[in-house]
Formats: sequence, structure tokens, C-alpha cells
Amino acid sequence: MQETRQNKIARLLQKELSLIFQSQTRAMHGVMVSVTRVKVSPDLSVCTAYLSIFPSEKGEELLANIKANDKTIRYELGTRVRNQLRIIPELRFFIDDSLDYLDRIDELLGRKS
Repeated sequence: MQETRQNKIARLLQKELSLIFQSQTRAMHGVMVSVTRVKVSPDLSVCTAYLSIFPSEKGEELLANIKANDKTIRYELGTRVRNQLRIIPELRFFIDDSLDYLDRIDELLGRKS
């Protein structure tokens, strides 16, 4: 039963974080940040978000910037979901490099030209 609630909250947080990053990166032309996956701890106190950053060369730089501004992002997230959640979870961000991994496998198998 608890897992269903975790999944609903994870989907809500993923949607809202995506909208936040979309509005923040609109001014930065040629940069796109997508929230690929969100996991919420069983006690709903920690939210782990995996980000896909394009172009991937700027990934580490943007991730450092996002981690430096996590309090601001958490505040904005809180204003968006304050009616659905009692406690806004602590945010943790990681780079989701699964697409780069798939490209590398395709390259090794000779599927890409």
C-alpha cells in the first residue's frame, strides 16, 4: 500500500521538477534538462531525481549549478505542491547517463554510422 503512495508522489514531483527546469533553462539556448526518473524514500523525506542533460558535455557543470541552488528549487517545488504534500522532501540530484551508455553500446556493436 505504501508503495502506491510513493509512486504517486514520485510522479507528482517528477512533473513539477520538469516544469521548474523547463522554465529555468528557457533562457539558456541550446541546453535542455529532463527529469528521467524520481525515487522517493519510504518515509517521503528524500527525493532522488535523475536528470538527463543535453548537451552531455555541460552535464557536470549544470549539475553542480543545480546542486548549489537546491534550496531555491526546493522552495519553488514547495510552492507548487504545498496543497498536495505536508512535508517537502529533501532533493538529491544525479545525472542519468543511460542514453550515453546506450549510444556507446550501439557504437561498439557497429550499429551507428
